[in-house]
Amino acid sequence: MKIRINLDVELAKKKMSLTELSQRIGISMTNLSLLKNGKVKAIRFSTLAAICDVLHCQPGDILVYERDADYSDNDK
Repeated sequence: MKIRINLDVELAKKKMSLTELSQRIGISMTNLSLLKNGKVKAIRFSTLAAICDVLHCQPGDILVYERDADYSDNDK
């Protein structure tokens, strides 16, 4: 199971750079870049809310759950 981060997709839809998003929400470029590239293990709800507010999107537009190919219902 994996969570895919679609921040780059939402930025492209809004024609906004990572630099502009960083300035508008007050989160460092380094931290946003790590998030965008899927290198983080967690995100604060306040950060996610700020991103969604600026990009006018929902958390589900940014975070997408992907089930592993070898995962089955019997693995519960």
